[in-house]
Amino acid sequence: MTHDHAPHHEFDRGYWERHWGDARPMTEDPNPHLVAEIADTTPGRALDAGCGTGTEAIWLAARGWQVTAVDITAAPLEQAAERAARAGLGDRIDWVAADLVDWEPSRPFDLVTTHYAHPATAQLDFYARIAAWIAPGGTLLIVGHAAADGHHVSSHGRPPAEATATAPGITARLGIGAWTVVTAEERQRTVIDPRGRSLPLRDVVVRAVRK
Repeated sequence: MTHDHAPHHEFDRGYWERHWGDARPMTEDPNPHLVAEIADTTPGRALDAGCGTGTEAIWLAARGWQVTAVDITAAPLEQAAERAARAGLGDRIDWVAADLVDWEPSRPFDLVTTHYAHPATAQLDFYARIAAWIAPGGTLLIVGHAAADGHHVSSHGRPPAEATATAPGITARLGIGAWTVVTAEERQRTVIDPRGRSLPLRDVVVRAVRK
């Protein structure tokens, strides 16, 4: 008989402050799923939920979006704001240090996107919460860590189970009558970490349009 002794993670402010450290981005390139899914979408008002060091927010702003970029810790936002200013995009991004579990937008968005954001609440509850902030006709894009057959996968640097999801699990929370699901699948890719190591990732990608 085997036992899973992997620790449970609490994704609170303290966790993310330790995670970001000096707030350097792993890459200057935006998430490839964002590029593939959103590149041809007409720009409007966008929310980058859990923006980290702002790579995706900056990419959106460069393509005409007016972006609200929210993250729970201030350190990565300061670095992101400097990068945006150097790119001449400072007036297109509003950087907000806030906990997305409590924060509320003043009006809906044409696009809400999130990339591997893990708040101190259930993952699917978080996705349902940010989906409610989308205007009719607007787009939701979720990029997350795919669950590994429902088992805990926190060993060897992989995300813990509470930070993973499945495409069917996400779409079930959206409510099929209110949304047109465009993409709902898992995708395998490889990234290079700061030490130059190749790391395999299995992502869950869901894109849906509010009816």
